[in-house]
Amino acid sequence: MSESRPDAEFWLDNLRREGAGFRAALTPETLASPVPSCPGWNVERLVAHVGAVYRFHGAHVVRGVTTPPEDGEAPEAAPSGTDVIEWWDESFRILLAALGSTDPSTPAWNWSIQEPVARFWFRRMAHETAIHRWDAQLGAGAALTEPIDARLAVDGVDEMLDTFLPAKHDWADDTPRGVVTLRATDVDAHWAVRMRGVGISLLDTGTVFDDPPHAQSAVTGTASDLELALWGRIPLSVLTVEGNPALPEALFNA
Repeated sequence: MSESRPDAEFWLDNLRREGAGFRAALTPETLASPVPSCPGWNVERLVAHVGAVYRFHGAHVVRGVTTPPEDGEAPEAAPSGTDVIEWWDESFRILLAALGSTDPSTPAWNWSIQEPVARFWFRRMAHETAIHRWDAQLGAGAALTEPIDARLAVDGVDEMLDTFLPAKHDWADDTPRGVVTLRATDVDAHWAVRMRGVGISLLDTGTVFDDPPHAQSAVTGTASDLELALWGRIPLSVLTVEGNPALPEALFNA
């Protein structure tokens, strides 16, 4: 896990930067291009998806309540064609204004096991944008894809292991059990994950009360590649896997 916990300003700064990278990949010519990392989508559909996410969360995060939004609060449909780019621009402004005017400790609904405060959405929107920025660049041309900033990617691995996967309930019956470690090669960050068959536990390797976990598998790679692989954007084969391959295969394909 990462050495220090990022704060809301860190996530907001990264949201702005990743949003700018996403926007730079959009041109009228790229909208019809397929997005290989999102099968069945083209860039136009990706833009519509991200803009809708921004509008939805920008609207509910400012409510100051922990109850979920009503069904009728869904955002308007995105326009088609080149108009979707300007619509995305406005969607991004809406989200930035909402987060910029909201104290991170303000009560705010989220779907996870994490505390229901606005801080959750600063983090979630930074990573939503980083992953889809990578998708948009891939759709615009594979040579344009840039890795996710290492510190942001470390937090993205944290998010997957402390938020997304612990909330997953549909693990396959034959999910293997054991401990798999992840280690970034370009920054000081590592994780130990216990695969429990019906879920995972992110182990606290920093406490003096725990014996070092006995790992059956180890996965190493850059922080960006670890996050992208956990999100299914790149194959596990890009990373270095040692030990029992069944554990990381179950973790990275969850």
